Amino acid sequence: MRTVLFICTGNTCRSPLAEGIAREAVASGAVSGVETDLFVASAGVHAEDGMPISEESRAALSRRGIEADGCSTRLTAEMIDRADLVLGMTESHVESARMIAPDTQTPIERLDPAGDIQDPIGQSQDVYDRVALRLEAVIPSRLQELLVAPPAATPAKRRPR
Repeated sequence: MRTVLFICTGNTCRSPLAEGIAREAVASGAVSGVETDLFVASAGVHAEDGMPISEESRAALSRRGIEADGCSTRLTAEMIDRADLVLGMTESHVESARMIAPDTQTPIERLDPAGDIQDPIGQSQDVYDRVALRLEAVIPSRLQELLVAPPAATPAKRRPR
């Protein structure tokens, strides 16, 4: 079983949203070529262990029929090493993860190559819902891109002489 780890700052807003959305996308078959037993988790580069997911993130997930449970977890080098892929919400999260586990062989990438995922903390429910929409738009294709091996190149046919 492979593991994908989503990371943000405190592991109460963005990364739990990404975790729930990714889990649902994989389970529903929305990520073509990715096995449905993929383990999805989240952590925070500056998280305090045991903090509940924000009410706004919980509400954004609930609107999508996704149950949100669990509490925040601080990112460790062991978590990074045990994952098959680590996806950060911002370039800063990617850099922090690389500093936490400088010798890891695990790929650490920004979730959205087009730019950072905005931190909604302290903002309205509408902002959390927009972040959830962006995550829904990015996660399936990004997981497919990074987890599904490209098809093997077919050898060129030789011409008869």
